[in-house]
Amino acid sequence: MIRISAAVFLGLTATGAALAQQPLSAIDWLDQASTAAVTTAPRPSLTEPPAADTVTVPNVTVTALDAPRADAVGLLPSTTTGLPVTLWEKSTTPTLLRALSQLESEPLPAIQALYYTLLLAEANAPLDAGTEAAFLQARLQALRDFGAIEPAQAMAERAGPMTKSLFDQWFDLSLLLGQEDPACAMLSRKPRLTSDFGARIYCAARTGDWNTAALTYHSATALDTLSETDATLLALYLDPELIDVTEPPEPPQSITALQFRLFEAIGTALPTHNLPRAFAMADLRGNSGWKAEIEAAERLARTGAIPASRLLGLYTDRRPAASGGVWDRVAAVQALDLALSEGATQDLVQALPRAWRAAQDQRLEVIFAELFAERLNEAEIPQSIASQVFEITLLSEQYETAAARVESPSSDQRFLIETALGTPSAGTARTALQGAIAAGFASVTPPSEHQALIDAGRLGEAILAAARQIGHSDRARDALPGAIATLRALGLEDTARRAALQLLLLGSRG
Repeated sequence: MIRISAAVFLGLTATGAALAQQPLSAIDWLDQASTAAVTTAPRPSLTEPPAADTVTVPNVTVTALDAPRADAVGLLPSTTTGLPVTLWEKSTTPTLLRALSQLESEPLPAIQALYYTLLLAEANAPLDAGTEAAFLQARLQALRDFGAIEPAQAMAERAGPMTKSLFDQWFDLSLLLGQEDPACAMLSRKPRLTSDFGARIYCAARTGDWNTAALTYHSATALDTLSETDATLLALYLDPELIDVTEPPEPPQSITALQFRLFEAIGTALPTHNLPRAFAMADLRGNSGWKAEIEAAERLARTGAIPASRLLGLYTDRRPAASGGVWDRVAAVQALDLALSEGATQDLVQALPRAWRAAQDQRLEVIFAELFAERLNEAEIPQSIASQVFEITLLSEQYETAAARVESPSSDQRFLIETALGTPSAGTARTALQGAIAAGFASVTPPSEHQALIDAGRLGEAILAAARQIGHSDRARDALPGAIATLRALGLEDTARRAALQLLLLGSRG
C-alpha cells in the first residue's frame, strides 16, 4: 500500500488552502445541446405527435424527491412524447429492470430513438416503486450504456441526487462530463451521501480541503477500505512527489469513472476507444486531440448520444492532418460539404459515393442522412448518383418526400417506396425480409403476447417488447411482423416505417 509521505501529509494538514489545485481542465462547452438525439420525422399525416429533434437539457434545481416521485422523473413531458403518463404504472419494478437490462447495445437508429423517448419520458412510477428509486437508476444506467451522459446527468439532477440511492450515479455521470464540482461540494457538506471513501477523498481535495482529504485517506488505508488501485491512484493524486518514484497501477479490467479521472489527473490519461461508450464523452471535453475527438464523436453519434451537427462540426473544424483512417473520412465529408455548398455537380458525383462509403464503414448512415439529405434534395443530382441519393433520403426524416419524387421506380425501389408510405404489399415483396415487413404492415392487431400487455395497461412493456424484436437476426425476422403491427397499433407509425426502411437499406448491423 502506497502511503502519502509524512512531509507532504503535514504540509497538507497545515496549509491545505494554500495548496488547493485548480480543476483538471477548464471545460469550454461549445455545444450545450443535449446528447440524446431523439429524432422523429415531421408527420402531420401520422398518428404520432411531434417530438423535438434533440432533448434540451434544462436548468435544474436540485431538490431531493421521495423514491416514487424520483422514479417518475423525466426530461420529456407527455405532451412531447405523445405517450400517456400511465406508461409504466401498471408494471412491476423487477420486470422493468429486466427489460431495460436486455436492451441491444447498438439497435437500429429508429429503435434507438424510441428507447431514448421511453427512457427520458415523464411518467408515473411503477406500481411497486420503493425507496431506492430503482427504476430511475435503471434508466440512468441504460442512458449511460448508450453514451447519453448529459441527459442522464440532467435527469439525476431533476430527481434530486441528495440521497444515497442516487448520489453515486450522479457523481459518476458528473465525472465523465468533467462537471464534478457541484457533486463534490455537496459531498463535502454531506459525506454520508456515499460509502465510497475514494469519492470522499477526491472531493475533499477538489474543494480545497486537503486536511480532510489526507486524514480520510490515512483512515481508509488503515481500515483497508480502498482497493489497491484506488489507494495508489489517490496517493499519487494527493502527493505529486510520488509520481516521479512510483509507477501508476495497471488499469483495472472494469474501470470506474473516478479511476479514469485519477489516471488523467496524474498525467497518465487512458485512451477511451476500448472502454465502455460512456467514457468517450471524456474526449469531447476540449482536452483531447482532434483525432480522438472525432473518433469519440463517431462512436457516440452511432447510438444517437450526440447530435449529428456536433459530429459534422468536428469533421469540418480544420484541414485533415494526414491521410488514411479517420483523415480519409474527414476529407470525404469536407469534399461533399464543399461540393454541395458550391453547387459543383461534377464534384458531387465524385464526393458523394466516397463520403457515403465512409459513413457505411462507421455505421453512421442515418447520421449522414440527417446531415445531408435536405441539401441533396435541393441540389441538381446527376442520374449516375440518383439511386444513391434516393436511398440516403429514405434514411432521413424526409423519407416520404423521397418516395414521392421517383417517377419510374425499379422493382426494388417500388417496395422501398411502398414502405416509406406505410403500404408495402406482399405482391411486391421479393425477399423473406420484405415479406415479413409487408405482413407486419398488413396486420391490424398486435400479437397475443403484446396485446395482453396492452390490455393490462402495461404499455411501456409492450413497446419495449416490440422494439427488442426488430433487428436482423433470424429470430427477429420471425417476430418482425408482430413487432411492426404492435408499434403501428400503438400509434408509433413513424418508428415502424423508419425501422423497416433501415432494415431494408442498412443490411446487418453486426
